[in-house]
Amino acid sequence: MRDKIIVTAALTGAGDTVGKSEHVPVSPEQIAADAVAAADAGAAVVHIHVRDIETGQGSRDVPLYREAVRRIRESGVDVVVNLTAGMGGDLFLDEEDPLKPVDGTDLVNATDRLPHVEELLPDICTQDCGSLNFGEGSQLYVSTPDMLRTGLKRIQELGVKPELEIFDTGQLWLATTLIEEGLIDAPPLFQLCMGIPYGAPANPELLQTMVNMLPEGSQWASFAIGRNQLPWVAQSALLGGHVRVGLEDNLYLSKGVKATNARLVERAVNIVESLGGTTATPDEARAQLNLKGAGRG
Repeated sequence: MRDKIIVTAALTGAGDTVGKSEHVPVSPEQIAADAVAAADAGAAVVHIHVRDIETGQGSRDVPLYREAVRRIRESGVDVVVNLTAGMGGDLFLDEEDPLKPVDGTDLVNATDRLPHVEELLPDICTQDCGSLNFGEGSQLYVSTPDMLRTGLKRIQELGVKPELEIFDTGQLWLATTLIEEGLIDAPPLFQLCMGIPYGAPANPELLQTMVNMLPEGSQWASFAIGRNQLPWVAQSALLGGHVRVGLEDNLYLSKGVKATNARLVERAVNIVESLGGTTATPDEARAQLNLKGAGRG
């Protein structure tokens, strides 16, 4: 187990969870308030999506990001800001006519997924390192090697740290190739995402295999969704990784007990400390990850 474990709070995501829990933040004000509460509870990093205020669905609207980040930065609470750059990759197909996209499709090119990153210059932004059959039905998440190369080149120019989201072993292979091509500055930061249908299952042996595949000197975290989220804090920490919790991935603190982001962070900190570990401050996280944007948010 590493000396200082970074706790990330993934606050809201883009999934259809708003109607399932009253604690899922929707407006920029709610998202910023949850970010501050998560930081106060021990999170060094907050991972942010935004949502359409009227519908509660995931959004790529730059003004929503602008308002959420402004509120966090003006709160006086120090926390590392991690913005998703994964929106804009959703493709829903007509089963009978697969060349015809249907309602729900939001598919844009690599640079059109980045305007909020270009404007707000967060410490970190995510990059989903491959395409995926996303759950049941006919939904795909699309992130091709060429899209990744284009996006990562622009992120590197901006001085933002990419968090490489890995949903299966082939995506880890691709990410390693992109590191070898010089598109990602050292140390690379990986997020090993487990249990998302139909990516890598939440299997401890598979997590160990993926950790063994990481390039030397990598910084990495892992999370699992649903009821596996909190046990996975221990799995990740014991294998030498950082950890992630939050309402993006899990709505419950225990069976039948709905969580808040702050309560999930508190539980993660307790798990780490019960294992004999310590959690990182935002400045310690910035130092470990070699964040060029230290002080911007």
